[in-house]
Amino acid sequence: MNTRKILFPELLVCTALALIFQLVAGEPVQARTMSNDTCFEEIDKYIEQQLESLNLPGAAFAIVEGYEIVHLRGFGQARPNGEAPTPQTPFFIGSLTKSVTALAVMQLVEAGKIELDAPVQRYLPWFRLADPEASARMTVRHLLNQNSGFPQTVGMKQLVDFDDNPGATERQARRLATLKLSRPVGSAFEYSNVNYNLLGLIVEAASGETYAGYVQNHIFTPLDMNHSYISQAEAKENGLAVGHIVWFGFPIAVPDLPIPTGSLPSGQLISTAEDMAHYLIAQLNEGRYNDIQILSPEGIAELHRPAVDATIVGIEMGYSMGWFVEETSQGTRLNHKGTVPNFFSYMALLPEQNRGMVLLVNGNQTLIDFSLDAVGAGAASLLAGVQPEPVPWGIVPWSIRAFLIIPVLQILGVFLTLRGVRRWRREPNRRPGPVRTWIFHILIPILLNLIVVILALTLLFSFPLGFLLLYIPDLAWLFLICGGFALVWIFMRTALILFTLRKPSPPQAFVG
Repeated sequence: MNTRKILFPELLVCTALALIFQLVAGEPVQARTMSNDTCFEEIDKYIEQQLESLNLPGAAFAIVEGYEIVHLRGFGQARPNGEAPTPQTPFFIGSLTKSVTALAVMQLVEAGKIELDAPVQRYLPWFRLADPEASARMTVRHLLNQNSGFPQTVGMKQLVDFDDNPGATERQARRLATLKLSRPVGSAFEYSNVNYNLLGLIVEAASGETYAGYVQNHIFTPLDMNHSYISQAEAKENGLAVGHIVWFGFPIAVPDLPIPTGSLPSGQLISTAEDMAHYLIAQLNEGRYNDIQILSPEGIAELHRPAVDATIVGIEMGYSMGWFVEETSQGTRLNHKGTVPNFFSYMALLPEQNRGMVLLVNGNQTLIDFSLDAVGAGAASLLAGVQPEPVPWGIVPWSIRAFLIIPVLQILGVFLTLRGVRRWRREPNRRPGPVRTWIFHILIPILLNLIVVILALTLLFSFPLGFLLLYIPDLAWLFLICGGFALVWIFMRTALILFTLRKPSPPQAFVG
């Protein structure tokens, strides 16, 4: 899944990181002229430094200009103790998949098989929501522009549904019959994978092909994307990079992570730097790749047209059909990132420079994802000839590790409490008075433990637990374990202290 979203506990760190970014980075310096070789060398160095500071295993990178691939590069390792990724090394591309699904829809629009403003029920007659009127009003365009009203959390739940039998996407969609939308249809942008999973079903209904078959036949094959895959098993046979989940800043290889096949149309395609370069060439050149017209110029323009306001956390942007659209000091930038638990991707089009780029990384975690999104944007700025000020992204792994202070403090608190209780039992004259007992030994510790409990409960009730354990496993487990312990310790500690202090002092031995 890839989104411009802020998740808890990402809120705990991302706000601070954003402030650091603003204070340290400021505004990019003015554009400057560089030769291609110098520009590419500088971008390579930039990416290499950021990957090293974020402690990530490897990446593949491609730049296109006009109709040509002008630069390809691999960094680090494609697998533990292995070689660097090549231009043909497959990676999961996450939500870059959404623009592929949008392209498929627009192809079928131009073939006269789909109408953008037709209701979803024209193509999926069984489609139902809790509100019949909303079910009838929702259109294909609403799904493409992500202003259908579907809540983000429903898409997250689908990401941890590992039903891999045929028809998984439709079974998930049919379960929406009792769902209440988070906002009226068409009223505002809300990023949700549900939109693009439904679009995948519409592609199937309109084309008569499976989604996988359609993408292979009408997008991968015409664009010579010969190392792109729908199946993880097939990609493994052809050198799929090993993904890594970052635990407290340390990448852990997870080569056999299950795949939510029901979410294939929203974020589970697999491709390479070279193949995605072919894809970007077609997107950059009005739908043309070599002698193939994958979509009309008008269709590409509609794909790229910002249709809804997607401004988030003060960053002004629009959302089109599988692309975020930003106006920067370098001109328009169309971009999207892709997130799965163990891979990250970022692509950008710079129409004024007639250039595009894609970055694929075989490691991820939600807070690392936040940083990689900024790294991708920094690389895009360099590609446009603008030098971003350096940002110390190395602080991110240490910020994540800093949460480990919570269990350390809890262990220390238990030790100090038991030591204090033992001392009060041995030396009754050192017992605190009632005021000191309640303020310093009961109320303040209860408050501190309650903070941990509240953080854990906020985490648990804000997002699906399965999603958190998959996408933020280190912090999710830490907060759940520490929060559970804090809740139990509040009662145990309070009872222990009150029992000890109310227990009569042992009689003093008489010395004659």
